[in-house]
Amino acid sequence: MLRISLSADTYSGIWGDNALVSYEAEGAVIHFSGDFPLRRIQQAARQLQSQGINSASLEGTGWSYERQWAFYCGFANTKTQVELRWASIDEDELELLNARRRSADWVRQVVNATPEAMYPEKLAEEAIAFLGGIAGDAISHELIVGDALVDHGWIGIHSVGRASSRPPVMLTLDFNPTGNADAPVAACLVGKGITFDSGGYSIKSSEGMVTMKCDMGGAATVTAALGYAIEQGLRQRVKLILCCAENMIAGNAYKLGDVLTYKNGLSVEIVNTDAEGRLVLADGLIAATETKAPLVIDAATLTGAAMMAVGSDYNALFGLDKELVFKAQQLSELVNEPAWPLPLEKWHQGHCPSFYADTANSRAQKGGGMGGASNAAAFLSRFVDTDNSSWVHFDLASCFRDSGDSRWAAGATGLGVANIAALLLQ
Repeated sequence: MLRISLSADTYSGIWGDNALVSYEAEGAVIHFSGDFPLRRIQQAARQLQSQGINSASLEGTGWSYERQWAFYCGFANTKTQVELRWASIDEDELELLNARRRSADWVRQVVNATPEAMYPEKLAEEAIAFLGGIAGDAISHELIVGDALVDHGWIGIHSVGRASSRPPVMLTLDFNPTGNADAPVAACLVGKGITFDSGGYSIKSSEGMVTMKCDMGGAATVTAALGYAIEQGLRQRVKLILCCAENMIAGNAYKLGDVLTYKNGLSVEIVNTDAEGRLVLADGLIAATETKAPLVIDAATLTGAAMMAVGSDYNALFGLDKELVFKAQQLSELVNEPAWPLPLEKWHQGHCPSFYADTANSRAQKGGGMGGASNAAAFLSRFVDTDNSSWVHFDLASCFRDSGDSRWAAGATGLGVANIAALLLQ
């Protein structure tokens, strides 16, 4: 194990002026002085890992909780399970670090898995196993698979997933630590679980499709967030709804021009089969509304427009309850998982008009046209009882890296997990 210590002194010497990392007989030293010290620590960890170091021990003074977590984020690797020994700190903080790592490692495991290995039913099974391992008998679940979705009225998930040889699934998981079957549901989490997205007949290019195993990042994020919140002492009833499907092409695939009529009576014209995430989330949000939960949170790798707006270091936030959106942003800063609000008003619901239905699922323009992320969020808002529930939508622009960079390995980042867990604990 390489011993890693911290120094607030700027380095100047054989390792280069202002080097992030220097080496001495006892191990490596990270020099974090300067602007954005947490980013510098994360960059240093990535640098160490890229040099083939997979086992590290954080030692010496200065290793606060936030600095240790920044090191982990840079040190985590796509191909290799790294070994990391935390610095000696407060026992509660140590438990928190371990719990947060378990959730982040699980997200990496399921999101980075190949689409052949991580299909809709498998994703649901992994979520059940992960949360069952944390909460035990406080967890119960229901799976609705394949054509049974139609019988229950879940037309969006079924339509998007019916062309795949592996059936679509809706998972409803109930965390109820009260033991009272009539206990009110305090919050409902909804996650987009598109385990592979070809784009359907609005087919993606090869370069746009190659990383589309990440399109279940929303489902992974809300599942891990619930697990992390439970490990921090969540004692209220929370339901988790995962909307899982493969968006594939076949003779029975849903098509442009189709009209879907949802369980709440809303009709939707399909003008882009690659705007499928909002179609499956609509079912999940209707189901969340049926629970009468006062708080509804959904998360999805929903739009490229959000990534264009906030880049890959932030998640985008949307909601009609401005106080809740502001709270989500405040908590994102507290847990060092940056998020930023983008515009959403009721009138955005009229930005995807249809001649044949109540609304279209997008606009027939590249990327959904101007304001595509806001229009997608507005589409989702149609399926939430926003008069009686507070709702916030996370468009997860920062949850996945197509390739490695100076701070992150390629693949899932886990950004959003602690933010959503913090909202649950509020």
